[in-house]
Amino acid sequence: MSPTIRLQPLSGDVAPVLHKLGWEWAMENACQNYVAREAVQLSEQQADELLQAADTIYDLLVQSIPDPIPDALLKLLALPENLWPAIRHSWNDDRHWHLYGRFDIAQTPDGPKLLEFNADTATSIPETAVVQWASLIAAGLGQENRQVNGLFEGLQAQLGHWLELNQDLEPTLVLAHLPGSAEDEANCTVLAEAALAAGFQQTYICPIDALQVATEGEERGIWAETAPDQWQRFGFLFKLVPWELLAEEEPELTADLTQLLLSRDAIIANPAYTMLFQSKAILAWLWKCYPDHPLLLEARLGEPLMGHSVQKPLLGREGQDVLEMQNGIALPAQSGDFADQLPVYQRYAQLPFDNHKQFYQAGVFWTGSASAISYRRALGFINNLSEFVPHILI
Repeated sequence: MSPTIRLQPLSGDVAPVLHKLGWEWAMENACQNYVAREAVQLSEQQADELLQAADTIYDLLVQSIPDPIPDALLKLLALPENLWPAIRHSWNDDRHWHLYGRFDIAQTPDGPKLLEFNADTATSIPETAVVQWASLIAAGLGQENRQVNGLFEGLQAQLGHWLELNQDLEPTLVLAHLPGSAEDEANCTVLAEAALAAGFQQTYICPIDALQVATEGEERGIWAETAPDQWQRFGFLFKLVPWELLAEEEPELTADLTQLLLSRDAIIANPAYTMLFQSKAILAWLWKCYPDHPLLLEARLGEPLMGHSVQKPLLGREGQDVLEMQNGIALPAQSGDFADQLPVYQRYAQLPFDNHKQFYQAGVFWTGSASAISYRRALGFINNLSEFVPHILI
């Protein structure tokens, strides 16, 4: 097979460009190590196919969820029971607004195919919104029409609409991430900038364990120490912490946050109902609802597929414990933290590749509609440590 990915070298250093723009916060040191110095050449037709695919798949996801949501579906998706009240409440109340997510899509000879949807805590926001665009500027290729990259503007619009839907709450936003994660903090920083541009009066970024939550009396709400001995209550919480991780490791905090949602003392994004889409069991559910849909790959829950397929843990993250399968037999792979989870099996999709046999996976950000494209590449499976590759329209 001939390579289907064509690359354009990118010269120049993005760091001075970001400094000139005043966006130093978007460039953590790690970015310089895994952002490629070349760009995927993407035709406008290919870009349109990816954007249209993401929008269509999102519509399929929403339409596939019965109303009211039955217990059987929540069990099928392996969603923790202590999240069920928050999932149902947020699904039934439009003020709980889905801000963004990222579709991972394979560009195959038969067209785009959904690999999975990172609906709750998708990262690579700084790389997509800022660094890949700065890469074109640094190379002297920075005309706005050379890249599909409306991520920052899309986030700003979504955050503004979320604010409008919840005018009864204080227009203050705390953004919480996992402790010790510079990557997550950088993602939160982009969202904080977009929130201020959208009209929030105050934003604050901190680790999730720095929050204090009260559910009774005049102190009800979500609090953070924004300065020594100065505690601020926030009406809005964005958490770059997966809902299922909170449910498993912090059940008391999960219960308190659910209570604050129900009493309208606070609101949280991404909303709990994004777990419906985040669980990889949704891949099998979609195939059952829309068999042979051209944007979907055959998928089955708990039962291997014959032929070439991929096994994925239902609530896995960062590509861990994803196994390539041949006729139900797993090929050798490195194990991670999710091997004990029930798997979903998905038909293998051949990713496009370059002259060096590196595979490329498209990431399409959704912010109310598809708004930005980026790529990751690797010699094998794509995961959280794979190289980030900008793109350029030709």
